Amino acid sequence: MSIYDTLNEQQKRGVFTTEGPVLLLAGAGSGKTRVLTHRIAYLIEELGVSPWNIMAITFTNKAAGEMKERVENLIGMGAESIWVTTFHSSCVRILRRYADRLGYDNSFTIYDTDDQKAVMKDVCKRLQIDTKTLKERAILSAISSAKDELISPQEYELKAMGDFRKQKIVQAYKEYQLALKKNNAMDFDDLIVKTVELFKADSEVLGSYQKRFKYIMVDEYQDTNTAQFELIRLLADANRNLCVVGDDDQSIYKFRGANIRNILDFEQVYPEAEVIRLEQNYRSTQNVLDAANAVIRNNKGRKSKTLWTDKGEGNRLHFRQFDNAYEEAEFIADDVARKKREAAADYGDCAVLYRTNAQARILEERFIIEGIPYDVVGGTNFYARREIKDLLAYLKTIDNGRDDLAVKRIINIPKRGIGAATIAKVQDYADMREISFYDALRQADEIMSIGKSAAKLKPFVTMIQSFRSKLEFYGLEDLIKDVIETTGYVAELEASDEEDAENRIENIDELISKIVAFEEVHDQPTLGEFLEEVALVADIDRVEDDSNRVLLMTLHSAKGLEFPHVYLAGMEDGIFPSYMTITSDDPDEIEEERRLAYVGMTRAKEDLTLCYAKMRMVRGETQMNAVSRFVREIPEELMDNRPPAPRFRPMDVPSSQFTPAEGQVYKYKPTATLMPKRTAAENKPFIAGGIGSLNAPGINKGVGAVTGGKPDYDAGDRVRHIKYGEGTVTDLEPGPRDYKVTVDFDDAGQKIMYAAFARLNKI
Repeated sequence: MSIYDTLNEQQKRGVFTTEGPVLLLAGAGSGKTRVLTHRIAYLIEELGVSPWNIMAITFTNKAAGEMKERVENLIGMGAESIWVTTFHSSCVRILRRYADRLGYDNSFTIYDTDDQKAVMKDVCKRLQIDTKTLKERAILSAISSAKDELISPQEYELKAMGDFRKQKIVQAYKEYQLALKKNNAMDFDDLIVKTVELFKADSEVLGSYQKRFKYIMVDEYQDTNTAQFELIRLLADANRNLCVVGDDDQSIYKFRGANIRNILDFEQVYPEAEVIRLEQNYRSTQNVLDAANAVIRNNKGRKSKTLWTDKGEGNRLHFRQFDNAYEEAEFIADDVARKKREAAADYGDCAVLYRTNAQARILEERFIIEGIPYDVVGGTNFYARREIKDLLAYLKTIDNGRDDLAVKRIINIPKRGIGAATIAKVQDYADMREISFYDALRQADEIMSIGKSAAKLKPFVTMIQSFRSKLEFYGLEDLIKDVIETTGYVAELEASDEEDAENRIENIDELISKIVAFEEVHDQPTLGEFLEEVALVADIDRVEDDSNRVLLMTLHSAKGLEFPHVYLAGMEDGIFPSYMTITSDDPDEIEEERRLAYVGMTRAKEDLTLCYAKMRMVRGETQMNAVSRFVREIPEELMDNRPPAPRFRPMDVPSSQFTPAEGQVYKYKPTATLMPKRTAAENKPFIAGGIGSLNAPGINKGVGAVTGGKPDYDAGDRVRHIKYGEGTVTDLEPGPRDYKVTVDFDDAGQKIMYAAFARLNKI
C-alpha cells in the first residue's frame, strides 16, 4: 500500500500537482501539514528531486520542527538537506553569509522588543521628542508597519510631508536605523527587509538561491505581510514552482502586518495558478463545523469553502448565560472539575479561550481556588523576564561585545557602583572614536573625564574577558553556571526579601535546563547559535505537549492548536467583537473579528461551550453588553440553549453605595446593586476568593469576609492549603494591602504568599 493511498482526493491533488504555482485553500483541520509533508516525499521519491532543492517555510519553530520530523519519518535519509524553517530563521541563515554585502558584520546581533525600546528611548532623547505626546511604542509600531510594507525611511519621509506627527516619526526612524547599524544589530523586521534588499541589490546572491530552491512551499500563507510576500516572490521568480498553503478564513494577524490580499489576490499575481480546496475536516464534529461555517459565511471578503467531516454530528454547542464574569469563571472551573471527576476529560483536554489577556485574571483566580492546574499561554514571555534578560545580556556581551545595550544592561548587575555619569562619559568616548561601548570600557584608562571611576570598570572588563577565554574549553552549561556563580546573581536573589525571588531562581534553573537541552541536540553547539535560537522562539513554542494542565489563552494564541473541550469566554458585543470594532467605520475590522471567532470555534474537537456574562468590569467600569453577534449568527438548532434577543447596547452601568459592616460575610447575588470605589475610611481589607482590599467586593468575588483584623492564624499555627497540603506558619507580616504569610509545608517546603490569596485554613 502506498503512503499516498491514505490521502483523500483533494489532498492527492495537492500532493501530485507539483509544477507551477499552486494555491492550497486548506480549511481548519483539513490536514494541510499532511499534504505538505507528503508533497515533499513525492517530489523526492517519485520525481527524483534532490532534497537540497526543496524549501518549506512556516511561521513558528514548533510548526517547522513538527514538519521536519514528519518528513524524516516519511523519507528517512536525506531529509536533513531540506530547508524546513521559519521566515526569520531562513533570513538569518542567508544574512549570516552575506550581511557584509549590506555593510554589516556577518556576526550581527538580533534585537528583541526590549532592546528596540531601549534604542528608541535614547533616540527620542537625542531628538528631543516629547514622549508624552508621541510615545516610543507608537514610533516603533509605525516603523514596524513601514518595514512590513518595505517602506524605507526615505520613502516614509515623502509620505510624511505636511504631517507633523509623521515627520517626527521619520526622524526617529532614520536615527533608529543608524543606531542599529552602529551596533551591528537588526530587529526582527530587518531580518526580512534586509534579505529582500540583499536579493534586489545582488543578482549573484539571488541567483544562487533561485538555483538552489527549485520547489518552494509556504505554510500559513494568509499570515504573510508584504515584505514576506516579496521575499518569496523573488525566490520563486525563476522556477515559479511555488505552492502556498493557507486559509483566508483564518487570517487574524492584521495587527502584526499580515496582508490578507496576499492570499485573496494570489491568482492575479500568478494567473496560471492551480487552486485546490481542502474542505474535509479531520478534527471536529459536524455540529461544530456547521456552526463555524454559519458564522464565517457572513464575511464578504473570502474565498468560498464549506468544511465537512465524516465523524458524525456530535454534541450540540453549549450556550451558557451568567450575570457576571465571576459566575462565568466559576462555571468554567466547576465544569472542568466535573469532567475530570467523572473521567469525561482530563485537564489537558480542556482550553479556555478569550479575546483579551485581561480576561485571564478572574479565570486564574477561580482555577487556583478550585485547585485546577493550568498554564497561561501568551503571558510574559519566558525570555522577556528580568532575570533571563540579565543573564542573556551577559551571554551576549561574552559572545559579541558590539551589542551596547547588552553591555549597559549588566554593567551594574549586580551593583558595582558605576554611575550614570560615568556610563555617559564612556559612551561619549565611544561615539567620538566610533567604537563599541565595550571597547571603550577596555580603554577606560585613556578616558580622562572619568578619573578614578576607571578603577570600577576594570573588574567588569576583566570578568568578561575571563569568560571569553574559557569559551574554548567550556560547554555552554559550564559557562552559564560560571556566570551565575562569579556574578553572585542567584546568591543575591537568595539573600533578598523580594516576593518573587523564588520564582526568579526557578526561572534561572529553567534557563540552565534550556541550555542543556540545546547542547544535547547540537553536535558542536556555539554560544552564538544558542542566542540566535533564543531570539527566534515564539510564545506558543513553550507549550508542553505532555503537560496535563488546562490552557488559558487568547484566541490569537490558540491558532494552530486543537482540544477535545473548548470554552469561549466573554461572548459579548463590546468584548468580542470589541467595542472599538463595532464602532469602527472600517467593515474589514468586523470581518477580522469574525475570522477570529471562526478560529476559536474550530479549535474544538468534541465539545464547544460559549459563555456570556450580562455584566463585566472593563478598565474599572462595569458594562452591560448584549450577546455577541457571532453567537446570534449560529443556527439555534445547533445549540442546546437559546441565546436571548439583544435588548440593549454596550453601556456603562452607574454604581451605588455599599459599605459592609466589619466582619460581615457578603455573597454577591444577581439582584445586588453594583458598587463604587470606597473611601479611604471604608476601604478596609476585604478577603474574597483570594484577593484583598478590592474596590467592589460583592462584584469582584463570590464569597468573602470583610474584616478589619488579621487572619485567624499566627506564627506557630498549623494550617492547610488546597494545593500544598499541611504546614506550619513561620512568619506573618502586615503589608499595604494584605498580610504576607510564610509557611513551611510538610511536603512542599517553604512558601511565601499573601494571606487572602493563600486561603489557608487553621487546623
